[in-house]
Amino acid sequence: MWKFIVKRVLLMIPIILGVTLVVFTIMYFTPGSPGELMAGTNPDPEVIEQINHDLGFDQPFHIRYFNFLKGIVTKLDFGTSYISQRPVLGEIMSRFPRTLTLAFFSMITTAIVGIAIGILSAVKQYSFIDYASTVVSMFFSSMPSFWIGMMLLLWIAMNFTWFPINGVSTWKGYILPCAALTFCNAAPLMRLTRSAMLETIRSDYIRTARAKGALEKRVIWKHALKNALLPVVTNIGNNFRALLGGSVITETVFVIPGLGSYVISAIRSKDVPVVMGCTLFMSATFLIVILLTDILYAYIDPRVKAKYMK
Repeated sequence: MWKFIVKRVLLMIPIILGVTLVVFTIMYFTPGSPGELMAGTNPDPEVIEQINHDLGFDQPFHIRYFNFLKGIVTKLDFGTSYISQRPVLGEIMSRFPRTLTLAFFSMITTAIVGIAIGILSAVKQYSFIDYASTVVSMFFSSMPSFWIGMMLLLWIAMNFTWFPINGVSTWKGYILPCAALTFCNAAPLMRLTRSAMLETIRSDYIRTARAKGALEKRVIWKHALKNALLPVVTNIGNNFRALLGGSVITETVFVIPGLGSYVISAIRSKDVPVVMGCTLFMSATFLIVILLTDILYAYIDPRVKAKYMK
């Protein structure tokens, strides 16, 4: 297992380098410069050139990219924001906990709701519960999270005082954003769980367990569910990575100062150090989530663990 983990960690290095190179290239060829944004309206061209020179923006492509990598490797320095003049790593560390908290609790509620309803729908196949859950899941699958968030704000936050309208100064501020992300992510997870459970329930070993007189609860929870979890775990891992990187719209709707909104504002102002630092940080986070998902496979399915042990 440790050999597998070390191999995957070493494989992360070229992947991260490739991602940063692609993003840096895109930012390099994007029109505009920080000098034009920082100099104000009707600026003097000499002032723009001086600002770009001070920031190192007028250097060649390979030198700027090499300096970026050198600062990270030698000093763990992600650079300084062109706009706020603050260290990028400090800004990331101050904002990432909010994004991580939102993604984590959304993932937990999504897993609980999606798996529970999916199992119930599979066990009660062709029943009213099955049909109702399928219709509801298809309804919420077609709804984007930002629209659900706006409806929650209009129907709940604006009419009642239970939850704050914006911000996450208290734990109540996470409830509505988590609910919006849960509604849209639990629906496909429920359908996947139902399909995986139905395929497993029809297996020969499940019929054998029932023929031997095993209790139905034991058949469902110990035998069927454990073997149906692999695609479900994959989906949960993908959802978690998507929540970490793609909850920017939800953060914008609920005015959450997270990492997603920070990246979007940096792209608009062509704040290259912020974009590159956030890209590198999120890429490493995504790869760690993928690694943890693969390790979790080994504890769910002994066959996967035996493969890792080779």
